Amino acid sequence: MSDDKIRVMLVDDEPLALRGLKLRLQNFPEVEIIGECSNGREAVKDIKAKSPDLVFLDIQMPGLDGFGVVRAMIGGPAPLFIFVTAYDKYAIDAFEANALDYIVKPVEEERLNDALHRAREALKSKVATDRESKLIEMLASLSDDDRDRIKELINDPAWSEKQRYSERLSFKDGSKVVMLMADEIEWIDAAGDYMCIHAGGKTHIIRETMKALQTRLDPARFQRVHRSAIVNIDKVKELHPHSNGEYFLILENGSELKLSRSYKDVVARFL
Repeated sequence: MSDDKIRVMLVDDEPLALRGLKLRLQNFPEVEIIGECSNGREAVKDIKAKSPDLVFLDIQMPGLDGFGVVRAMIGGPAPLFIFVTAYDKYAIDAFEANALDYIVKPVEEERLNDALHRAREALKSKVATDRESKLIEMLASLSDDDRDRIKELINDPAWSEKQRYSERLSFKDGSKVVMLMADEIEWIDAAGDYMCIHAGGKTHIIRETMKALQTRLDPARFQRVHRSAIVNIDKVKELHPHSNGEYFLILENGSELKLSRSYKDVVARFL
C-alpha cells in the first residue's frame, strides 16, 4: 500500500452489484480501484498480475467461487480479502477469525466505511500478513482432489458451465435474515421489484431479481414455470393440462400454479 492509496480489486459476477460497489467506493478518496473481475478464474489471474492490497470478493459465483479464489492463492503472496455475500454470516463463520471482514449485500455505506477502516489498520501492521496466512493455511487443508478441481476450473475455458449450488440459502427479509434449506422452498413468485419465497407455510419477501435468484438455485430441482414463477419440482403433486396449452401445477400443500405455454418443455420433468 502506498502512503495515500489502498489498491483495490472488485470481484463479482453480477454487473449491477459490481457497479454499485464501485460507485460507493468512489466516495472514499483513499481507495484506488485497479481492476474489476466478473468471475473467479479471471480474478485469480488479475490478483497475481496486479498484486492489489485489498480484494472485495463475492462468495457465490459460477465455476470458481470466492473461497476457490482464496484457495488458489496458496503458495504465494495474497492480498487482504473482504467477502461480499448475499448470505448471512453463517456462510463464512469458519473463515471469520481469519478473513479480514465480510459485507452482506446490498452494501451499505456505513458498513463499507467500517470495513475499509479495518483494512487501513491491518495494512499498516503485520496483522494483515498473519491474518491472510492463517486463512490460506486453513484452506490449504483441502484434499488433492479439491486442489485439482481448482486448477482445472482456472484453466478450463468451459468453466462457466460448471456450477455449484448451496443446500442452505440465506435471504434478507426486511430487517432480519432468514435461513432456509433449499428443499424447504415450495415456490417463488415475483411481486414488482421483490421476490416472494414460499416455504413451510410462510412467505418471505426479498429484494432480488428473478435472474439473480435462479443462479442460486439448482436447476435440477427448481424450474421456471412462468416468467414470474419458479417451482420446486419435488413439491409438485399433480399436473393438470388446460385447453389453451397451459398446465396447472398442484403442490403438496394444495397451492395451484400456472405453467405457461412458454415453459411447456418443463412438463417433461414431471412425466
